[in-house]
Amino acid sequence: MKKQSLYLECAAGISGDMTVAALLDAGADTQALQAALDSIPFAFKTQISRVKKNGIDCCDFAVILQEDNHDHDMEYLFGHEHGHGETEHEKHHEHSHEHSGHEHEHSHDHSHHHSHRNMSDITKIIQATQMTDSARALALSIFSIIAKAESKAHGIPVDQVHFHEVGAVDSIVDVIAMAVCFDSLAIHNVYVPYMFEGCGTIRCQHGILPVPVPAVANIAQDYALPLQLSSIRGEFITPTGAAFVAAVRTSSTIPKTMTIMRTGMGAGKRTYDVPSILRAMIISEEASEDEASSDAASSDAIIKIETNIDDCTGENLGFVMEELFSAGARDVSYTPCYMKKNRPAWTVNVICTESTCQAMEHILFTQTTTIGMRKFRAERSILERNVTEIQTEWGTARVKCVQLGDTKRYYPEYESVAELARNTRMPFYDIYNGIVQAAHAHGASS
Repeated sequence: MKKQSLYLECAAGISGDMTVAALLDAGADTQALQAALDSIPFAFKTQISRVKKNGIDCCDFAVILQEDNHDHDMEYLFGHEHGHGETEHEKHHEHSHEHSGHEHEHSHDHSHHHSHRNMSDITKIIQATQMTDSARALALSIFSIIAKAESKAHGIPVDQVHFHEVGAVDSIVDVIAMAVCFDSLAIHNVYVPYMFEGCGTIRCQHGILPVPVPAVANIAQDYALPLQLSSIRGEFITPTGAAFVAAVRTSSTIPKTMTIMRTGMGAGKRTYDVPSILRAMIISEEASEDEASSDAASSDAIIKIETNIDDCTGENLGFVMEELFSAGARDVSYTPCYMKKNRPAWTVNVICTESTCQAMEHILFTQTTTIGMRKFRAERSILERNVTEIQTEWGTARVKCVQLGDTKRYYPEYESVAELARNTRMPFYDIYNGIVQAAHAHGASS
């Protein structure tokens, strides 16, 4: 059995625009991306083009704003460090090959000023953007990771974090674009063995900060990201890039055997001593003979964390579940139990990947009263699955298609069923069965 996975080679770090460009170059759905960008309520332009980086042909994704943006201005970012600035001529020359791309303008409401936007504002923007439920969940997860990192850096609650560079229009567009592009590729696993980072300092809204900047350092710590620090002065990993890796990475160890299906080369805007390129490889993993003979089920390793709690309120535990899912938990459940002195209590069960295990522990220790937990590494068998959209007589529905040998099973997504039931005023059960029938008919005819 072959599984389509993503290998991110972060030899020059990672940023939002580099990631979007690399995923587009690797075959992400440009129509889905354009539909999402058109629905964002801001005035901006996007440009997808081809540029040269050290002679290598790369894809470039640019968000063009009317306001001045210093994110790619090397003199502004590093001019305080002698000898590490870049002239306007050098910046222009680096991107002088942008004639083969296309530019799209988005004209919407100007009511939100980009320098005073909090997580609630960003959530509303993402909720209103046209994208799949899974892409929306990923976009929200990326920004949630950034918000928590900024909260930790500034020592304030998450809801009081006011984004600056990260909350600017171009970064909101980058995060939405990353989520939509990644979702369209139907990736099974994401491998990131290392992330190259520079050193020195960088200028930002808060003044001059050390590299890696506090938000990136916090994300790396909370999600055990594999940083590889160098002596090259500069910032190679941005908060949006780090948060994307934290949200999607499943392993730091690439498969022993793989076939490269497609390669995407994403260009960065900054110029350093190393070429600013993010390489995204869509790979096909070769399953073992044991896996191939397991009736279409593949093996996967997960971590189970459990702890018993008898002195937390229901409101507290409800909040904890949201935090765990936001940080990448695969599943969270509470089981009632009795503890010493006949106290009614809850066993908290968390299913996660090895890469997110540390983040789960951190949430449980900081957000609950537990003082210890148990961890179990377990092998699991999973069926091949994908999510597709099915046209029904009531509208479009998202359906999970599961392959078991030669048989396909269809499971409509709850939100799709609920939305159609509300719109048509028909019973949930009837809509659900109708979608299943439509999915079987679609599968038989495709």
